[in-house]
Parts: sequence; C-alpha cells; structure tokens
Amino acid sequence: QAPREGRPEDPNPYIHFDEDLCILCARCTRYCDEVEAVNAITLANRGSATTIGTVGNAGLLDTTCELCGGCIDTYPTGALREKKALDIVDESITKVRTTCNYCGVGCQMDLNVSDNQVVKVTSPPPGETVNDGNLCTKGRFAYDFIHHEDRLTTPLIRENGELRPASWPEAIQAAAKGLKGVAERWGPNALGFISSSRCTGEENYLMQKLSRAAFGTNNCHQCAAT
Repeated sequence: QAPREGRPEDPNPYIHFDEDLCILCARCTRYCDEVEAVNAITLANRGSATTIGTVGNAGLLDTTCELCGGCIDTYPTGALREKKALDIVDESITKVRTTCNYCGVGCQMDLNVSDNQVVKVTSPPPGETVNDGNLCTKGRFAYDFIHHEDRLTTPLIRENGELRPASWPEAIQAAAKGLKGVAERWGPNALGFISSSRCTGEENYLMQKLSRAAFGTNNCHQCAAT
C-alpha cells in the first residue's frame, strides 16, 4: 500500500504524528476525551480515509490541546512520538524513576537516560503512582534544563565575597551555623523561612517544621501562597 499523502508536519514543538503507523485504535482520542477532557483530537473522515485529526484540520497549537503528550504513551505502534526523541533507539535507554520538580503535586516520572543524558521523559503505567500515568506538558517535555550549562550542580558557600564549591555536609553545616548565629543574637523572630512551590508537599511541610519546631518562629512562607 502506498503511503498516505497530503498531511504536512504539525508545527507544534513536541508531538509528531506518522499517519502510516496509525492503526486507528482510537486510544489517543479516548485519552484526550476521557482523561484530559479537552477533545483536541478525534477520528476524522470516513471509510478508508479515516485518520486521526483535529476539527477543521487545525494545528494542535490552534486547538484545545494542552500538549501533555499523554496520547504518545497510549499509542501502541509509535504513530505518535516526541519530536525531540525521534532518533532515539529505545533499546539504548535506561529508565530512572524520580519525582517531577515543577510543582508540589509529586508526580512520578521516568527519566529515559542514554549515554548519561536525559533524552526523554515518560510516565509510569497507570495505577502505580499518584499521577496515575499522567504528566503535564512541563513534566513531560521541559527537561532540557537538566543539562543546561548555567544549572548549579553543587552547593556554593560565600567566603570573602566570593562563592566557592562545597560538599553537601559542609554547606548544610554552614547554613546551620549561620541560622543559629542569627537566632542566638537577635532571637528566633529575626529569621524567616521561604520554601518553593516547586518542592513537594512533604518538603514544604518539613520547611515549616524546621521553622516552628527547631527555631521557634512562625516566620515561614511558601512562594505560591496568597
């Protein structure tokens, strides 16, 4: 059978659709409809011309698509794939389970590592984790920062106005010494603790516990709080 013709590459940055690999199982459209509830993709046309499409053949960026990539995980044949990982051979990948750090929900994700580089992110199977096999567009696709040259990969301690690399035990000891020094000189209310919305709920809980139980101050805040 000759390859289907006439469909240009969708300009969205993440999801590639290979129509020749599609078996019309409709798992992707059901995921979009029943799980994400956005109805961005559907079965289009009829008969032998049936394909996966959008209303009015619009690009995904012009639909209700959230670019979560869940349709990629549901597809059994590889018709839907991540554009950034099209050339990756799955046999060369090692999966490492971790927690997404884009918000406090605590979604579990699998970092797909090849040659010591994260080449893509996939979600664990449904029923195993708090996110039940789902990821948002940030969790699935925004992983390039891991290997960015500006990313800090070791603690830094400021000495004589200059930052120098330090080990984790040394950095924690320096932080504890500084906090204790302020509390002893000015009292616990001279301290303030601010945690990040990108930490997990458990990590934010521990931050306020450190503030209240260890140092005796209620001066603790979370950056996403209003």
